[in-house]
Amino acid sequence: MSYNFGIIGLGIIARFHAEAIKAIHGACLVAVFSENENKAAEFAEEFGGIPYTDFSKFLKHKDLDVVSICTPSGAHLEPCLASAEAGKHVVCEKPLEVSTDRIDEMIRSCDKAGVMLSGIFPRRFNPSTKELKKAIMQNRFGTITMADAYIKWWRNQDYYDSALWRGTWKLDGGGALMNQSIHTIDLLLYLMGPVKSVRAETRNLAHKNIEVEDTGIAMLQFESGALGIIQGATSSWSQAGHPAEIQVTGTKGSVFMTDDRFRVWEFRDQIASDEVIRKTYAVKEKYGGAGAADPSTIDFQWHARNYEDIIFALGNNTIPSINGAEARRAVALISAIYESAAANGKKIEVV
Repeated sequence: MSYNFGIIGLGIIARFHAEAIKAIHGACLVAVFSENENKAAEFAEEFGGIPYTDFSKFLKHKDLDVVSICTPSGAHLEPCLASAEAGKHVVCEKPLEVSTDRIDEMIRSCDKAGVMLSGIFPRRFNPSTKELKKAIMQNRFGTITMADAYIKWWRNQDYYDSALWRGTWKLDGGGALMNQSIHTIDLLLYLMGPVKSVRAETRNLAHKNIEVEDTGIAMLQFESGALGIIQGATSSWSQAGHPAEIQVTGTKGSVFMTDDRFRVWEFRDQIASDEVIRKTYAVKEKYGGAGAADPSTIDFQWHARNYEDIIFALGNNTIPSINGAEARRAVALISAIYESAAANGKKIEVV
């Protein structure tokens, strides 16, 4: 069975969604929406589908099954509610929304309408992620003592100046942490489980005329007892971009994951597959981080894996891996980080 998708919000991220839909079996792009007539027509010309500038007419497109929301972060709620009311399943780019209250409203609306709600966190679906998750589940680390996320990226001033919503609390929901670092923060939560509390500080050190942080750091206490650090920035210049990194260390092992590759894969108790994993996922000699300096360089295949999970859930009437509750977790943690930073590093419980 094939499902018909429509995309709204036709910026850079929407292109990844369109490419992903095109690449996988069981999905077809049939409609696109933008208030800008030229943008809608150009996007439809390139990727297919009927262009719309009237959202109500877009939702009434014949046989439309799923709406993929790629609008600015703080403009996800309203189209989600309208789509759910129209009986359409919803796929929503990260973050699901800019606050947990707005996310909870999205979840309630989709539940009431009996439609699926799925977030987009493609890093969860990389083959290397599966290997690291399996090692954690098999207790190969012994007692995990530390788990950290480092996202030292760069965005120039032109990036923030390119759209009025960028760098605003209302529509961006935050800065380097909420917008750029959230993928890696979600991955850290997926691997490690819930964070109990945070202490944090944030700054704007490298950009003008933005309301939000371009540099942030947080100390974490996981519910498991492990400690961790998050460093997120768009203030760290690099020509190719520093890859995002997750480091997990314990009493019996250490793994440093660099984007979707391993810089370190080392365990006290070696098994036969360890050398295969090291060779298969070795960091390339010359390697720039995915989206670290230029968001347009992200590989759409990561999104395609996320969409394959969505198609499977739709076809089998099951819950997608990143349902509303799962997509909420990263926003809840980042919101607690912002609350701590606003309170001069006060310890904040994550809820």
